[in-house]
Amino acid sequence: MRRVVILRPEPGATATFERAVEQGLSPVKLPLFAIERLQWSPPGDLAQFDGLLITSANAIREGGEGLEQLKALPVYAVGPATAAVAREAGFEVAKVGPARVRLLLRTVDPDLRLLHLAGEDRVDPRRAWQKITVLPVYRSRTLDVDPAPVDGAVVLVHSPRAGARLAEIAGNRPSVAIAAISRAAAKACGEGWEKVAAIAKPSDLALLALAGRLCEKSGG
Repeated sequence: MRRVVILRPEPGATATFERAVEQGLSPVKLPLFAIERLQWSPPGDLAQFDGLLITSANAIREGGEGLEQLKALPVYAVGPATAAVAREAGFEVAKVGPARVRLLLRTVDPDLRLLHLAGEDRVDPRRAWQKITVLPVYRSRTLDVDPAPVDGAVVLVHSPRAGARLAEIAGNRPSVAIAAISRAAAKACGEGWEKVAAIAKPSDLALLALAGRLCEKSGG
């Protein structure tokens, strides 16, 4: 069976690995990044914010002690998985949106003042009506990896940054099929691959289903 290579950092890599096994795929973990906590301090005046914008569960997992001071603010979460982690950490979740931040922001009060607990490397939402203050609380550190498992595989690309990194390290592009979480992630991979396909709505299960179809088309 053709390998399905998972590039996302932990703990997401293990979650995707387990889902892949359940779907009868042959997964291999090859994280390109490691999530690390940054040194940060909560704003002194929380009254200037109406809520927290959380676009990744990593902001909660790696937020550290400073999160305790922010629990009076309701969370506006991108995706149900992010919302679940926020609830487990003791936050009140005011709104759960789809897996794209711009779609979430379209459904909430445009006058909200939001504190975005974010990653150091990110894509900020464009044309948002809300006043958004960004506070980086974690980063993704690039790892040195052996790219050999990528050759001949179906590769899951969970972010544009992962796509760009894959393009840097991959050797035999024509032997590699790519299943991307979004069109932006697919575009970041560049050209020259056996196949590049993206799902319409970000979902790990949908991405694995796409990977399964790519394996079948290759005869894997």
